[in-house]
Amino acid sequence: MPAVLAAVTALSAVPAQAQAHEGRRAPGLENCTASACHFDVAPGTYDVRVLLGGDAAAGTSISGEARRSLLPETATEAGERVARGFTVNVRTPEGEPTGADGTPGLDLVLGGAAPALAGISVTPARHPRQIFLVGDSTVCDQPGDPYSGWGQQLPQYLRKGLSVANYADSGESTVTYLADPALFPTVQPLIRRHDLVLIQLAHNDKTTDEATYRANLETLVAGVRAKGGDPVLVTPIVRRWFNADGTLNNNTALLVNGLGVDHPAVIRSVAAAEDVPLIDLTAKTKALVESLGVERSKSIYLYNEKRDNTHTSVQGATLYAGLVRDELVAQHLIPEKQAR
Repeated sequence: MPAVLAAVTALSAVPAQAQAHEGRRAPGLENCTASACHFDVAPGTYDVRVLLGGDAAAGTSISGEARRSLLPETATEAGERVARGFTVNVRTPEGEPTGADGTPGLDLVLGGAAPALAGISVTPARHPRQIFLVGDSTVCDQPGDPYSGWGQQLPQYLRKGLSVANYADSGESTVTYLADPALFPTVQPLIRRHDLVLIQLAHNDKTTDEATYRANLETLVAGVRAKGGDPVLVTPIVRRWFNADGTLNNNTALLVNGLGVDHPAVIRSVAAAEDVPLIDLTAKTKALVESLGVERSKSIYLYNEKRDNTHTSVQGATLYAGLVRDELVAQHLIPEKQAR
């Protein structure tokens, strides 16, 4: 099968082996089983078109590569077929830039209450717009449960034609992200005219002084613009640290480091000075966490699993990715018709 085109047609979510035994094996069905698909394609950006549904009522979601959520669960009635599409970035390493290579090609996983894939095609994307993510462990494609970065959940909110290239990496600060050859020196040459580059770095700038932090943000902005890209500064998600009165702690939770550097405030200042769009994710996640309160907010972080008040669960990452999607649309950074 040519690498540039793979097509699968299946009658239901019955495993490929079962369909073969029943004499109903369709051309190319070897690319998918009842729970997953693999396409032997080279690194690049691909449009995926799926036809969902089967003989029985179904609910199908799709994830892929490094646990990225690519398509939210879609319900279909018995006998119904529903077409959906998305654009996916395939690369090596397929997740965190300093992590494991992953597997070659495009890997998709079928999920949902009752997955049913009736058809699928994978073709090279023509003139896709990339959304690059520059960030830390709260943004990245986390390699294993129960962790998830918000960037890992963002693709499911976007339609075909927009692809998320998540180059966030665990443990990175503005200092290390600029210095490591696998990070900004790798990302910058990939940026094309009018690609979006969302920058959220703060959690690991614990020892970065204000002048250096500001200068690093300015360097990232200038580097994106030098390639014709559109930078977007994103203030960091809050940490789940409460005061006795039910509000979040002004220092630990709201990202003020040991040197007294108020990271969100500096980001807001640089955005204003450089005329860069700002997504104030600190303010939005603060409002959400405080509205949930001490107990209910535990489920959106990894408190219950790891006593971790910094990193998000899949539920929390999905909520936070939704906030980013809302801002991208509200600020006309992406067309509303390309958001889910």
